[in-house]
Amino acid sequence: MKDLYPSRHATMAEFLPRLDPVVHSAWNADAPVSREQADAFDRDGFVVLEDLFSDAEIAFLQSEAGMLLGDPDALEEETVITEPGGKEVRSIFRIHAQSRVIGRLAADERLAGVARFLLGDDVYMHQSRLNYKPGFQGKEFYWHSDFETWHVEDGMPRMRALSMSVLLAENTPHNGPLMLIPGSHRQFLTCVGETPQDHYRQSLKKQEYGVPDEDSLAELAHKFGIVAPTGKPGSVVIFDCNVMHGSNGNITPFPRANAFLVYNAVSNRLDAPFGVDRPRPDFIAARGEPQVITPVTGPLMEEALA
Repeated sequence: MKDLYPSRHATMAEFLPRLDPVVHSAWNADAPVSREQADAFDRDGFVVLEDLFSDAEIAFLQSEAGMLLGDPDALEEETVITEPGGKEVRSIFRIHAQSRVIGRLAADERLAGVARFLLGDDVYMHQSRLNYKPGFQGKEFYWHSDFETWHVEDGMPRMRALSMSVLLAENTPHNGPLMLIPGSHRQFLTCVGETPQDHYRQSLKKQEYGVPDEDSLAELAHKFGIVAPTGKPGSVVIFDCNVMHGSNGNITPFPRANAFLVYNAVSNRLDAPFGVDRPRPDFIAARGEPQVITPVTGPLMEEALA
């Protein structure tokens, strides 16, 4: 397969044109988002949806997240990632397959239906995780484009995937919220440096390869600015696979937590990686025949507890 977005090969970073649409469906009155929301996602590379879930559903999700974080030994060992140099849980991967509640959330029409519209295809779960940034101890996530890593290390062919961050605690300007560079998704910024084998073992704690150079980041930030969507629990931040994003550390006493769901178009299933010999394991990037999501309606509690 031809590599349309080569990265980590050259000695200098460069901006390449985006060859894929951002919104893959034409808006219509039956769309699960408004025209303004679809236009914002196309223009900025992200959109925030509020008030999708009831208070009872939010409490239900928070309770489940608390149980999962409180008993990491009950989970698949390799999926639990701790903070660099510490024992605090940073992320739990493949969480939709380890928690019926998060699995039900991932299939919910309010999320999966939006993903199907924006990607213009049936979708499946490329990656899921519970992200936790504890008070005082939560470390930063450095600037990056998800697609750059998913393309080079996983073999995702095209920019036809998106992420949804479902806030499970209030995200404030102070506790390390997601930061994005709006408009950065319309170019592909290549990275420099050959990727070490089994790079994921380190990168899930602190990424050092597949990160953009500072000069290019500064150029993007000066051109587009930086935004940090904040919100109450239950807010959903949807962002394109190629938008540049990251987050600061959390030195406040207020933890930050979110359920992170990555939807990929079935037509964009993974192939051989474009920059490494061996792909990352399935708990980071689902391979093989995609398990197509059939959207489910109704309160989260009903089917998750059935």
